[in-house]
Amino acid sequence: MTNEMKILLAQTVTRLFGDLATTQVIAAAEAGQWPDELWHALTENGLTQPLIPAAQGGVGATWSDIYTIIRAVGYYQAPIPLAETITAGWLLSESRLKVPDGPLGLAGNFTGTLFQDDQDNWRLDGSLARVAWGNHVKQCVVSADFAGQQMIVTIPLAGSSIETGHNVAGEPRDKITLSRQVVQAALAPDRLGKNASALYGAMIRAAQIAGAAERALEEAIAYANVRVQFGSPLSKFQAIQQNLAQMACETAAVGTAAEMAFYAASKGPAEASIAAAKIRAGEAGGLVASTAHQVLGAIGFTREHSLNFASRRIWSWRTEFGSASYWAEKLGRLT
Repeated sequence: MTNEMKILLAQTVTRLFGDLATTQVIAAAEAGQWPDELWHALTENGLTQPLIPAAQGGVGATWSDIYTIIRAVGYYQAPIPLAETITAGWLLSESRLKVPDGPLGLAGNFTGTLFQDDQDNWRLDGSLARVAWGNHVKQCVVSADFAGQQMIVTIPLAGSSIETGHNVAGEPRDKITLSRQVVQAALAPDRLGKNASALYGAMIRAAQIAGAAERALEEAIAYANVRVQFGSPLSKFQAIQQNLAQMACETAAVGTAAEMAFYAASKGPAEASIAAAKIRAGEAGGLVASTAHQVLGAIGFTREHSLNFASRRIWSWRTEFGSASYWAEKLGRLT
């Protein structure tokens, strides 16, 4: 993708999310309303499957090309499974499976058994935990083991037992129970790495945290510049300046780590880069969110203030698809 196309992509994403991912839409989504207008706009602009080759109806972009999209999902707290749909579609395409239309779920792990019945149909028995928007998608993608090999699996959710739930941010996180569910499965290419759905799920969460951290930093700076205490804006006090500087450093660090992981994923196996990005996202995200609330005080926790939308997502995303400690252990084993 040329630089001009990347600029156009960034402008398109900024415009769509700025217009359609408003605080009202986010609040409505947390109450259970699907943001149909936002999803339709993203589909019309070709943003739901940018990694699919052009010959298959996609854009043919690379992970590095679309970092700006995933980061923007975090910055605007867009209440849709866009990052999951892009990742799930890519895993299917890489494994030569059909990519369904519409939003897709992405499960980090599967508890149960993948097997073939007497007619050689692939079936799943078990459960998927905390699937984003599981009650709103028609199909879900997960990596599962079969005879010591990694398979990429597409699961039709019609007829499945779905137990709805939410994370701290109010985003849908649903448990899906499967009983001999007929699925589509294919051998995962080695280049995807082990436990691919969890691996690339961690990568997209790192990018989303990078975007949300930048939003929290901007909220803190804006508030510190206008809130007057003892006759001066908060931004004039050295302690506040120190807090803001530390937030800026951590935000830059997680952004760099996440973008490097996307670059590595564009070139081939990226387990180490993704692990490092998720570790950095967990560490930086926690510090940025807590420090932003220290700067804003009580007002930042109110539903009326937009900071809570960013901070609650950071706190939730830190543990999804593996916490910092989980990926630190993985990285240690890789090195």
